[in-house]
Amino acid sequence: MKSGFQTTLNDRVSLEGIGVHSGKPVSITLHPSEADSGIIFLRTHLENGREREILAHYHNVIDTRLCTVVGDATRASVATIEHLMAALRGLGIDNVTVEVDGPEIPVMDGSSAPYIAAIDQVGIATLRARRRQIKVLKPVRVEMGRAWAELTPWDKAGNTGFRMDVEIDFDSPLIGRQRRVLDLTPDNFRRELSRARTFGFVKDVEQLWERGLALGSSLENSVALSEDRILNPEGLRYADEFVRHKMLDAVGDLALAGAPLIGQFRSYCGGHRVNYMTLQALFADDSAWTMVDAPVRRESGHAELSSGLAAAAFAPDTN
Repeated sequence: MKSGFQTTLNDRVSLEGIGVHSGKPVSITLHPSEADSGIIFLRTHLENGREREILAHYHNVIDTRLCTVVGDATRASVATIEHLMAALRGLGIDNVTVEVDGPEIPVMDGSSAPYIAAIDQVGIATLRARRRQIKVLKPVRVEMGRAWAELTPWDKAGNTGFRMDVEIDFDSPLIGRQRRVLDLTPDNFRRELSRARTFGFVKDVEQLWERGLALGSSLENSVALSEDRILNPEGLRYADEFVRHKMLDAVGDLALAGAPLIGQFRSYCGGHRVNYMTLQALFADDSAWTMVDAPVRRESGHAELSSGLAAAAFAPDTN
């Protein structure tokens, strides 16, 4: 493939799971789409058989308290999009329509790995349209209590990538203070972040259950912590899985910029709200960013397609 050009999927692929908050079954189908389409959620099975398209963009964010939600609360919305968005951005996929038959994306195992497995079933296709990137020109910073995040230019000659520096600090001996720095590439995302699961303390989850939330949360899709131990029999996937998952969430949230970012992201004790606020701060200042064409380099491994896409058969479900 030629990097620097937009991508989509070779075929469509479906997954089934449960919503982490509703606890109800939900299915999604990832469809190839045209160049310059972006990531679009197609919400189906609405009242009176209606459907609604929702662009995956920070302008459309309506809630960030427990997860990232896009849409319009009075018409249609899609929640818990961050792990899927992280998989798409992490693998460098620009254009996909995500058909979803419920109000939230299935949680699967609490990471991005099942989405990557589904994408690998069908492969990634290169389109004949240049990729546009958002280059950070000057620092922007947001703060919320002790949490903060910032986007800055990445001062490296000829740099066209994105570096992440994420730190967390929990008052728990099971987590404590963890920091990780990563240059975001497809290989690094697969290896270092994709399998990191969401996590929570049992006492907090029990409070959410009382409010009718997190009804689908279980040891199959979350790392559960008591006061003094991790309850999952298999333990952790990475020694610092907690900070890696926070970084994975940030990849998904920042993908709502609408195009890949060039620069450096740093955060301390951040979360969905702070990630969203960082995008708001960036785009509120026209002098802080600019759009540029991605450089073209010849690589190998993906098919090339014209801007027109043929209809494709459903791939096997991935559960």
